[in-house]
Amino acid sequence: MPTGSWTAFSFAGIGTDWEISTPLPLPAPLQSQLLATVEKYDAAWSRFRADSLVTKLAGSAGRVEFPPEAARLGALYQQLYRITGGAMTPLIGGSLERLGYDAGYSLVPSGPALPAPAWEGLLEWAGTSIGSSRPLVLDIGAAGKGLLVDLLAEVLRAQGLTEFLIDASGDMLHSGTEPLRIGLEHPYQPTQAIGVVELFNSALCASAANRRAWGDGLHHVLDGATGKPVSTVVATWSTAATAMEADALATALFLTDPATLEQDFDFDWLTVYSAGNAAFSAHFEGTLFS
Repeated sequence: MPTGSWTAFSFAGIGTDWEISTPLPLPAPLQSQLLATVEKYDAAWSRFRADSLVTKLAGSAGRVEFPPEAARLGALYQQLYRITGGAMTPLIGGSLERLGYDAGYSLVPSGPALPAPAWEGLLEWAGTSIGSSRPLVLDIGAAGKGLLVDLLAEVLRAQGLTEFLIDASGDMLHSGTEPLRIGLEHPYQPTQAIGVVELFNSALCASAANRRAWGDGLHHVLDGATGKPVSTVVATWSTAATAMEADALATALFLTDPATLEQDFDFDWLTVYSAGNAAFSAHFEGTLFS
């Protein structure tokens, strides 16, 4: 939470903890509107709910109409699928389930790693309409939490709020007149920081192999081409204008060279590799501790 007299509205949603900090307490009707936005999002995009639109798509071939945010999400995924040569894909859901990250959270692999199917000829994502030629498990987790951060920010701004911090367990969006200093969590020691970054009217998102990890070397960041967890990178951070983009790029940094992403996106980044070294963008607004 920002320093000073700001107050926080805390709640749980899409499997994680949220905190929205504002100079004044949010009125009860606005709190209800924010929670309704989370519920609507979860009912559309969760692959862990039996009643979601994603689960409907997994049940049979056909076409499903998704909420308005599907258009921007689909465009971003198509762009990153192309840039990463298919390594980053919304079709990774079946691969995650194979390794045990399924709707029942079994966390027990049911077989060897399963590459994600090719987008071409299978998935038709046009605006808000998503269709497939056979049942498929869609997983938009690489950008999904960031997208929900942006949706909640839209609710706040529609009510005239210009100063706030949305913190979705480390994925953040700041709006205000004063920058904030944010600690960067150590990928192996969560109670420690490896550095700090200044966040000002932008989003900061992270991805780490120690989050949602289970078994021997198993975690949630998979290479779509192989279906295997990425082993060369342990943590990434990215800052961008929107949380959806920052969230997606934090995942993409596990899967492709940052210089390749910089050709298409305006963002800053930090990557920590499994070999123990780190790299960051030329204009990264942060400081790493020695």
